[in-house]
Amino acid sequence: MDNIINKTMQQIKFLPNNHIRLGNKTYKGYKIGELPNSFAFIYDEDQDKEGKSEWFNYKGLTYVEKVDLPW
Repeated sequence: MDNIINKTMQQIKFLPNNHIRLGNKTYKGYKIGELPNSFAFIYDEDQDKEGKSEWFNYKGLTYVEKVDLPW
């Protein structure tokens, strides 16, 4: 039992408008038909855009990290 790394589960805080906070990151929940165009690709060479390559599903919604624009 000494070899087991002790990991704690992070608390999920539910926010308005299908947002949740997990740790210090905020995620927005989408229904399957409302996913953003940048969902599920890493990089688009034609338009020089980065996509969303990390997400998780919880209670019927797909959560993608919300990134606040710097301006």
